[in-house]
Amino acid sequence: MKLAQRMSRLGTESAFEVLARARALEAQGRKIIHLEIGEPDFDTPKYIRDAAAQALAEGWTHYGPSPGLPEFRKIIAEQWKAERGIPCDADNVVVTPGGKPIMFYTMMALLEDGDDVLLPNPSFPIYESLVNFLGARPVPLPLGDENGFDLDLKDLESKITSRTKLLILNSPHNPTGAVLRPETVEGIAAIARKHSFMILSDEIYGRTLYEGRHLSIASLPGMAERTVVLDGFSKTYAMTGWRLGFGIMEKALAQQVARIQTNAVSCTASFTQRAGMAALTGPQDEVKAMVAEFRRRRDAIVAGLNAIPGITCRKPAGAFYVFPNVRAFGMKSAELERMLMEQAGVACLSGTAFGSYGEGYLRFSYANSLENIQTALHNMAEVLSVKAK
Repeated sequence: MKLAQRMSRLGTESAFEVLARARALEAQGRKIIHLEIGEPDFDTPKYIRDAAAQALAEGWTHYGPSPGLPEFRKIIAEQWKAERGIPCDADNVVVTPGGKPIMFYTMMALLEDGDDVLLPNPSFPIYESLVNFLGARPVPLPLGDENGFDLDLKDLESKITSRTKLLILNSPHNPTGAVLRPETVEGIAAIARKHSFMILSDEIYGRTLYEGRHLSIASLPGMAERTVVLDGFSKTYAMTGWRLGFGIMEKALAQQVARIQTNAVSCTASFTQRAGMAALTGPQDEVKAMVAEFRRRRDAIVAGLNAIPGITCRKPAGAFYVFPNVRAFGMKSAELERMLMEQAGVACLSGTAFGSYGEGYLRFSYANSLENIQTALHNMAEVLSVKAK
């Protein structure tokens, strides 16, 4: 078999590779605390599960429209217009099996070979993987803890060329948990209008926010028509396995994205969309409780990491990740990642799993119990104190 050359450009998520190594150690009888996977450790709220069961009983088991059920798209549009100020209606919405298809479909619809795509580095690794796969060129925008992992507007504008087609944003941000400052979002919008490029705004953590209000760049004047907003249900409603996401975009682009979906997967499962309708229109108490618990864990893990000599950790404003600076140990991030798993029994991710500018950092997900987080901190402090000496 001879694979297409493009397959050599396709990356992966190393979180799953680390998980596999952790499972192998667990099979040998080792206890591993999992701080590597970005998945809420809560059950999907019961009212959502009940809605799915009811939908199955009522026969929502057949093909639906490729863009999604009209009544579901209407609810999404109404809520995102009210909550985030994005001017949209049902025709702007495409429902997909998870959020990743919105990344893929958007890039397939917009990018030609050789186009430039500006993207933060470090960032979610699938962005760069898809850009490379489609023959475009990823242009990194370095993020660092010296400015709170905010995007540098001067750096952004200096890297715009005649080939710049797309900018990818993610706020709240994976892996750092940082939230773009309002003035930064407004500055990005001004640059996008000036240079006429599109934006893919990944807002999957938009409801996991610990302070202030989420500002979507699509809500700013003149930006709705040049922005694709990616969102979904995995993080907010602990629905990672349900595979339910959506994009909000200009109507003509939505038609093309729906056409790609017709060719790729036909449609998103109808009964999961009915569950999504229930999620948005039902009680939000459990969502608020999850965010409150994440806040409690965030405060504990940030304090615990900063108490370990050699580690400095900023307090994230959103999502459920910390991205501490570990350069003081004089080790490559990947070496430190492996050492913590093997010697401390803590699974985390090297910062380089998210791009070359992640060297010198580790990512920990605090989507685990406070008890496990405290045990992990204790174990890491013991191992790293020896290394620090």
